[in-house]
Amino acid sequence: MAKNHNKYRKDKPWDNEEIDHWKIEEFKPEEVNGTFLEESSFATLFPKYREKYLREVWPVVTRSLEKFGIACELNLIEGSMSVKTTRKTRDPYIIVKARDLVKLLARSIPVQQALKILNDDVQTDIIKIGGIVRNKERFVKRRQRLLGPDGATLKALELLTECYILVQGNTVAAMGPFKGLKQVRTVVIDCMKNVHPIYHIKTMMIKKELAKDPALASEDWSRFLPDFKKKNTSKRRKPHQLNEKKPYTPFPPAPMPSKVDLQLESGEYFINEAQRLAKKKHEKRVLSKERAQENRDAREAEFVPPSEDDEPRASKKRNKNQDEEEDTSAKKKRKSRDADEDVVEKEHKSSKKSKSKK
Repeated sequence: MAKNHNKYRKDKPWDNEEIDHWKIEEFKPEEVNGTFLEESSFATLFPKYREKYLREVWPVVTRSLEKFGIACELNLIEGSMSVKTTRKTRDPYIIVKARDLVKLLARSIPVQQALKILNDDVQTDIIKIGGIVRNKERFVKRRQRLLGPDGATLKALELLTECYILVQGNTVAAMGPFKGLKQVRTVVIDCMKNVHPIYHIKTMMIKKELAKDPALASEDWSRFLPDFKKKNTSKRRKPHQLNEKKPYTPFPPAPMPSKVDLQLESGEYFINEAQRLAKKKHEKRVLSKERAQENRDAREAEFVPPSEDDEPRASKKRNKNQDEEEDTSAKKKRKSRDADEDVVEKEHKSSKKSKSKK
């Protein structure tokens, strides 16, 4: 039987629909009387390349924190920044804001942007993405998707979530309201898990337009949102030749015959060394004769005339020019033959006449 947890639950004064639990109340120094009993302090390290920039902007950071009664220290020897409460501190949560400020300064965020974290309506979230993807090349490619071409994807995320986003190294630093930070974390983690940010951007754009219509405030928006189906493009390729599995036998396969076993089968094992060498020479001689004969046949094949049956038959259709040329050549031959016959007849007649005179 399921336990009813609401049986002994009393109504709380904050269980009211009129109360906006996401609203951040402004802190007033008059609400706190006296000083804190204990001193709270936080420290963080910064990389060597940030030392020059931090030395230049540290007076600005000191003046900003003095307004809230927070003391800060820049230690260049250890490479650390520290913040702590003083007797002038009134806001108990401002030390956490100061801790986030030095964290953001150590992560290459400009001081003008980092100082906005001291406001009540601005929060920060540092998302670690280094351990999600093991392959370095794949990690760099997916991190580049967050930026997009010329930073277009990152700019779209900043406009939709109303957050400042900085992608550097193995972390993504974001500054903005709680709702926007939640969306940024979802997009960043899904991007490192191979879900492109453009899908989340499309969904957020539709939700932003739907939020403007008060008639749709109490309705379900699922019918308006796009349903992106996952497509697995990297399908396993099937091999052309499938190797059939052999039937299972409990007996191991027969061992391969050794060199001695082969010699015993051929009888070579029982002959002496001289006979073995003579046999090898004989086999080499026979093999060389076969190769020489093959080479000789290949050379002589080039001088064998092709048979008449293999010659291509002449086409029956000829061009008119070829026919005319053949006719003219035939006529010339006929004329020359007739002229030769006439000369022979004349010589024969003249020889007869000379014989009759005699």
